[in-house]
Amino acid sequence: MNTNQTYIQSKKIAPSWYLIDAKEQTLGRVSTNIANLLRGKNESNYSSNINHHNYIIIINSKQIKVTGKKNSQKLYKRHSGKPGSMKIETFTELQKRIPNRILEKAIKGMLPKGRLGRELFTQIKIYEEEKHPHTAQNPKLINL
Repeated sequence: MNTNQTYIQSKKIAPSWYLIDAKEQTLGRVSTNIANLLRGKNESNYSSNINHHNYIIIINSKQIKVTGKKNSQKLYKRHSGKPGSMKIETFTELQKRIPNRILEKAIKGMLPKGRLGRELFTQIKIYEEEKHPHTAQNPKLINL
């Protein structure tokens, strides 16, 4: 009998809901922890190719902070594809306009590229204030 048998986890995993308060948290540290939770790296049965169905609710995204001079030096670029349509915004401008986009871009860049990464990205729910409509899921509060 072969003792080196590989165990492959079944795809049926019960979803877990987590609540993270981003108030006065550093952007990079929060997004790294969120990306690791989404991938399931905190679980003992982690496998890189499986969606562990971890849903994350992020509140107070408006009050996230960055260190150093990143308020004025960090740039967010978007382009529609037409000539001369590149739009460039600083961190503070984007935080006033769409504060959720900052966390979305940071987390999305840390997820795997491809079908799994796109699927994981749909499991993030970001809200500017403390109110969120997911109280029925009984999310576990995580202090980072």
